[in-house]
Amino acid sequence: MVVQQDQHQDPPAAREPGQGPGPAAVPGPEVPKAPTVEPDGGATLLGWLARMRREAPVWHAPNGHVHLFRHEDIMRVVTDPAVFSSDLVSKGSGGKQKPSGGQLLMLDPPDHGKLRRLVSKAFTAKMVAALEPRITEITEELLDAVAGADSFEMNDALANPLPVTVISMMLGVPGSDRDQFQQWANNLLAVDPEDPESVAGLSSTAEALGAYLQGFVDARRAEPQDDLISQLCAAEVDGEQLNDMEVINFSALLLLAGHITTSVLLGNLLMCLDERPELFKELREDRKLITPCIEETLRMRSPFTKVERVAMRDVEISGVQVASGSQLHLWLLSANRDDEVFDDPDTYDPDRHNAKQVAFGHGIHYCIGAPIARLEARIVLDLLLDRYTDVRVDRSEPVSFHGSNIFGARRLPLKVSRA
Repeated sequence: MVVQQDQHQDPPAAREPGQGPGPAAVPGPEVPKAPTVEPDGGATLLGWLARMRREAPVWHAPNGHVHLFRHEDIMRVVTDPAVFSSDLVSKGSGGKQKPSGGQLLMLDPPDHGKLRRLVSKAFTAKMVAALEPRITEITEELLDAVAGADSFEMNDALANPLPVTVISMMLGVPGSDRDQFQQWANNLLAVDPEDPESVAGLSSTAEALGAYLQGFVDARRAEPQDDLISQLCAAEVDGEQLNDMEVINFSALLLLAGHITTSVLLGNLLMCLDERPELFKELREDRKLITPCIEETLRMRSPFTKVERVAMRDVEISGVQVASGSQLHLWLLSANRDDEVFDDPDTYDPDRHNAKQVAFGHGIHYCIGAPIARLEARIVLDLLLDRYTDVRVDRSEPVSFHGSNIFGARRLPLKVSRA
């Protein structure tokens, strides 16, 4: 368990696998940029976020970007798209460039609402519920593949193949290509939005993914199928069909961002339960606890560390001036540990009220795939509880973590005790 911290003390080393720094090593506003999740599993990053909430909640970094750490400030920004734009490309280039069509994450009203309403039809509560039997079947097949093992690597065995198979099924692309999808996702997730060279390296991955999806768009326009790409090809916004780039970009968003969200959530869920081993037994006896555990995991270990916006005019945030055109980094991971909102925020407590956690964002850009991620996590944990009396992180094997954008394990070895 990550124990409760006195609000006047820096947090100690992370409770995740790996060696964390001592309290004296926790950085703050004096360092030029945020620590990464790798190599200590987020120990240094969480300590830095705690200090920044107290000492510099609105922080002007040396590169000119502005970072926000408190729940209240972040909620203000994500609920005011007129002042804080998601279109980093246009605003960041002074209008010289524009994001390619269909980039839902970078659209502002009214364009965002038009596309969002269109694609939301595939993510209604009824549509998501209809996926449960197939998700259960896929999960059982993946667990059958490791049924005789006393240990397995979570991401290879389950956390990566399950969500990418599900989203591939929805889109109508072959699940057998999931290794390629994973490589593209890894390339994109390694990008540091504060590093221009890193951002420039996106082009080759984006071109390869675009060329792959173009083939399916061409095929579905010629011969529609019962899948999401066909629905997108046939859909209209303001009387006009989506063009190929719009269909490709939205499909890519689902294929990559959609599956990595669930993948990281599944690993984080097991890491949190590893710190509270008594909970696994309680969950086996009372499955109603599964949903509260998922919500508390989302709060404690938000899959995405932060999101970005651009200020559209000069504005003041918590008494600090932010200039028009400034790029803002909104630390969701920090907002979910704000002690002004959550009591004992560094304690894993599934009984707490988690309505204000922002792991999936908030406002018009709330994660469209959140219901599927929650459903997949519930099904996976339920089936693990059926098959095993205990699931623990295997600390005799190396655990590796994602870098700056994702808060979770890239490699998570597990030891299991079969029921």
